[in-house]
Amino acid sequence: MLVTVQIRPYTLEDFAGLLEVQREAFPPPFPEELWWQREQIAAHVNTFPQGTMLAVVDGVIAGSATSLLIKHDGKPHTWAEVSDNGWIAGRHQPDGDSLYGIDVCVRPSFRGKGVAKALYQARQQLVVELGLKRFLAGCRIPNFHEHADKMSAEQYVERVVSGELSDLVLSFMLKQGLRPLQVLDDYLEDAESLHKAVLVEWPNPDLIR
Repeated sequence: MLVTVQIRPYTLEDFAGLLEVQREAFPPPFPEELWWQREQIAAHVNTFPQGTMLAVVDGVIAGSATSLLIKHDGKPHTWAEVSDNGWIAGRHQPDGDSLYGIDVCVRPSFRGKGVAKALYQARQQLVVELGLKRFLAGCRIPNFHEHADKMSAEQYVERVVSGELSDLVLSFMLKQGLRPLQVLDDYLEDAESLHKAVLVEWPNPDLIR
């Protein structure tokens, strides 16, 4: 059942709630040191507060998302490179042309209720408000490992786009209007995706001629 989701910027005062969501979304054996640190949240808020987003349902923090601005050049990159290892301060470009999403986290009990969709819609709205060219993100392909012995990552993406195959994350991204641009190798330590990701793009419809 879909719920009413309110999106607002997160602040350092929200850190305890953000950490609680991460604990539930990424339980052990996920390493605790990869959860957001208080200092990282402070860096996000101080560097680009518009890119900090909190999803609230009936007063409960249900999810969050973080983004930064970059100048998109089409070059391959890793998550650590584009996100400044999650700090964003060293990579954020105030005059950038693209909003780059480095994470989305939804509390398990709220998954399938429209929380992630609301966060992506808020990001798309921000792209339009700021007059940016696009929204970008590195998309996991967690079902790829089931097919990697039969096809390349590029072939897998093509089959997910065509609807022949379904991927837990990429199929969701496609439903949000994003389109794949390129496969990124060694993007993030992710055994299910064989450490690959797909760079996906949502172009600003106001700039499409």
